[in-house]
Amino acid sequence: MKLELSGVTKRFGAHTALDALAMTVPSGAVYGLVGPNGAGKTTAIRCVMGVLRPDAGSILADGAPVYENAAVKSRMAWIPDEVFYYPQASVNDMMHFYRRIYPDFDTERFEKLAEAFPLDRKAQIRRFSRGMKKQAAFWLALSIKPELLVLDEPVDGLDPVMRRQIWSLLLADVAERGTSVLVSSHNLRELEDVCDRVGVISRGRMLLERGLSELQENICKIQLVPREGADIPPELEIIHASGQGRLKTLIVRGAPEKVLARIEAEGPVFADALPLTLEEIFIYELGGEGHEVREITL
Repeated sequence: MKLELSGVTKRFGAHTALDALAMTVPSGAVYGLVGPNGAGKTTAIRCVMGVLRPDAGSILADGAPVYENAAVKSRMAWIPDEVFYYPQASVNDMMHFYRRIYPDFDTERFEKLAEAFPLDRKAQIRRFSRGMKKQAAFWLALSIKPELLVLDEPVDGLDPVMRRQIWSLLLADVAERGTSVLVSSHNLRELEDVCDRVGVISRGRMLLERGLSELQENICKIQLVPREGADIPPELEIIHASGQGRLKTLIVRGAPEKVLARIEAEGPVFADALPLTLEEIFIYELGGEGHEVREITL
C-alpha cells in the first residue's frame, strides 16, 4: 500500500501541529518518521489512521482517501505508543473481535504466531506489563495481515530478544507480502538497521525526506589536520565544525569522496572521511531549526 500526504494541516486552537505536511511512504518499504518531541509525529499518525481529520490537505492510501473509509482502514493496522484494549478483554477475546472487523484476519496465522509471543492468551490484557501489552498488540496486528502497518514507538518496553523477534517478523512481511511500514521512533540506531526511507519532521513541517542510503551519501564527517597556514576550502558547505588543537572535525554537506578529494587538494597533514549515523544526521540537520546541542557552562 502506498501512502501519500499532501499539504496536511492540523490545528488545535491557536497551535498548528501540522503545517502543510507532505510525505510519501512507498509500497513495500519501511519508512522512518523522526523528529524532536512535539514535532507533530503522533498527530500525523493519528491523521493517517483517520482518528483525526486534517483541517486541510489530503491523505491517500493507494489513491483513496483514508478518513471515514472503512474499506481502506480494514487494510491498515496501528500500534500506538500507549496500547489500549477493553478492560476485561484477553488476547483470545481481542482475536475474536478482530476476526469480526478485519476481513483478512488469519486465524491460522494467529495460532502460529503464538510460538513467538509467550503470553497467557486467556488472561486480561490490562494485567499485562507494558512490554507484554506491546507483544499482544503485535500478535494481533500481524494476524490481520495489513497492507500498511503504522507504529508509534513500537518496541518501547520490550527486551532485546523480543525486539529482534518482532523486527524479524515485520521485515519478513515486508519482503514476502510487500507490507508497507510507517514507524515513528526515538531509537534512531534501531531505525538505521531497518528503514529504506526517512522523513525528518520539525514544527509540523517536513524538513527532509530521502532514502536512507541517499541521506548518508550527501552528508559526511571529515577529520583533518590541515597543513600550517592552510584554510579550509571556502566553497564547502560546513554544517558544524569542532576540534581540539590542530585536529578538526567537520560535518559537511556533499558526497564524502568529493568533499575529501577537495580537502586533500590542499595538502593536509591528515584527512579522512567517516560515515555518519542516522542519529548524527538527525542532530546536525535539526541544528538549523533551533534544536542544536548547546554547550552550557555550569
